[in-house]
Order: sequence, then structure tokens, then C-alpha cells
Amino acid sequence: MVRGAAKAIAQERNAKKHSGKDKKSEIGAGAKALKVTCPMCKLQLINHHQLKDHYASKHPKETCPPAESFQ
Repeated sequence: MVRGAAKAIAQERNAKKHSGKDKKSEIGAGAKALKVTCPMCKLQLINHHQLKDHYASKHPKETCPPAESFQ
């Protein structure tokens, strides 16, 4: 009987702790962070600097598109 009461208290405490978090907002924040997509292989990157590095390593024969084309 004692464990049953402790379990109920733990469940209530856990529900209060996680009630303020919204999983949809966390998913949306991750999607907003990825702003640049490689037109060759459709890899999503965070900024144009990473795109330049990506082109240098994965597509060395191609030229990287300018930053203005992504904004």
C-alpha cells in the first residue's frame, strides 16, 4: 500500500513537471534552425558558411550559390 501512494505522488509530480512543455514547439524550433538547403543533394544546413564547406567537401567541381539566393 505504501508503494501505491508513492507511485501516485511520483506520477503527479512528473505530470506537473512536464505539463509546461509542448512537443510541437520543440519540433518547430528545430525546423526553424535549418534555413539553407543544398540544391544538389537537398541536405539541410544552418547557414551559408556551412553550405560553402559542404560544397567544398561534397561537390568540389560545382560552385556554391551566393548567399542572396537563399534569403
